[in-house]
Amino acid sequence: MTDLSRRGLIAGAAGGALLGGAAQGAAGAPAPIREPDGADILGPKNPAREAQDPFTLRPPKTDHGTMPNLKWSFADSHMRLEEGGWARQTTIRELPISKAMAGVNMRLKADAVREMHWHKEAEWSYMLKGRARITAVDQDGRTFADDVSEGDLWYFPSGIPHSIQGLESEIDGCEFLLVFDDGAFSEDSTFLITDWLAHTPRDVLAKNFGLPEEAFAGLPKEELYIFPGPKPGPLAADRMGGAGPIPQSFSHRMLAQAPIRTRGGSVRITDSTVFPASKTIAAALVEVEPGAMRELHWHPNGDEWQYYIDGTARMTVFGSESKARTFDYRAGDVGYVPFAMGHYIENTGATTLRFLEMFRSPTYADVSLAQWVALTPHALVRAHLGLDEAALGGLPTGKVQVLPG
Repeated sequence: MTDLSRRGLIAGAAGGALLGGAAQGAAGAPAPIREPDGADILGPKNPAREAQDPFTLRPPKTDHGTMPNLKWSFADSHMRLEEGGWARQTTIRELPISKAMAGVNMRLKADAVREMHWHKEAEWSYMLKGRARITAVDQDGRTFADDVSEGDLWYFPSGIPHSIQGLESEIDGCEFLLVFDDGAFSEDSTFLITDWLAHTPRDVLAKNFGLPEEAFAGLPKEELYIFPGPKPGPLAADRMGGAGPIPQSFSHRMLAQAPIRTRGGSVRITDSTVFPASKTIAAALVEVEPGAMRELHWHPNGDEWQYYIDGTARMTVFGSESKARTFDYRAGDVGYVPFAMGHYIENTGATTLRFLEMFRSPTYADVSLAQWVALTPHALVRAHLGLDEAALGGLPTGKVQVLPG
């Protein structure tokens, strides 16, 4: 099966994405009016937030029933500020529906270190800006070190100790997205080397390392978490010997993958078939041109956790039982689609929409609505949908479907 037949993803839109958007109230502000329904808001308002969510303020007539919230903005997450950087997270506590995965957005200045640590959960990361050096040691004493930059990924299996350090770049360090394969993850529950040693008796440390107790006089009394570190030397010098290199690289150049291109955009899919170390998280980087949309589809292998990098979008999620709800998204937002729920993502802006789709799964999978219809006996489809044979015969049987722009 070819990539195009297995992984079709982008469809062109049939018109301007913003046509039919929120009605305009006083002074051109959006209003919850869809003639003859709705009325303007008389009480307190948040105009800035309402302007960002036109399809939430004035949902399409096809929305129906009660759906859980499927959106959270990192702008609303608590910001943990440290010397050398910051971190903020989106977990089940911020977005209760997000049971399968959680995310952390982190910034490190040049030379700043996310201290040596490990997690119960596996860690997947996408580099948003800048450069970083990552290191790890596995259970057999095999070592790993690499420099990563924008568009690169890394994956550290659960329990594998690692570190991250910002490198000099045009933005003074780096910023990245971390995704963990458990929605109940907490960045504050990380196993930190300084936290552990600060709570271990000094005589035990001396016996373990074969050093005098005085050697640990400078041990921090509490965790460092993010802190200014020494300027890294050449990468080759940080590739320690040990038992040799790890057998499967913990990093991957996602942007170096040849994209699947359509008239409406492109997609790069990275799962364990191309990044073997990433055994619990599969991902796709999707680009959608203005006026285009990610086709109607669903995923048979788990919940979908989204992160929006550039642009603006709307997504309607169908949850069965006549339930459907439309959400607006922009850069820095997290979207979520529960297992097997049908949806699309439409570019509602004037620039390219870029976002990540992530799944707690070793492989990527989706089912195309158009392909299902095209490959089902046409008499059966006509009985369901009332489409004539001319319409059905013109449907492409591949998963990539491009509609007129």
